[in-house]
Amino acid sequence: MIEEIEHTADWAIHVRGRDLAELFTRAAQGMYALVTDLARVRPLVERKVNLESFDAETLLVDWLSELLWYTESEGLVFSQFEVHEITPTRLQATVQGEVVSNLEKQIKAVTFHNLVIRRTGEGYEVTIVFDV
Repeated sequence: MIEEIEHTADWAIHVRGRDLAELFTRAAQGMYALVTDLARVRPLVERKVNLESFDAETLLVDWLSELLWYTESEGLVFSQFEVHEITPTRLQATVQGEVVSNLEKQIKAVTFHNLVIRRTGEGYEVTIVFDV
């Protein structure tokens, strides 16, 4: 489940997933859903993402920031996410998307503002705040 939530100066989404792979996938989908219609983004270009971080929260910020880097540097927007391996400190994934020339909105950065990945009875949840 992905839910956009009201935030004073930035954008925020609340994401839930059964496991870390689903949580990270839904976080990426939620981030891109803020800036474009994901149903229109075709999987024409593929990128591999390999990350290591200090903890799960840092890994999540690094993951979304890496995807944003591709958006800013190459104009790529991703709509397909396949997490091959994930631990709280390591992620290997393949992402697919295409160049989108006119995004509805721009995200400057992923923040650590109140970022805590919580384990629940159904899996994991997190609220992510984006600087716009």
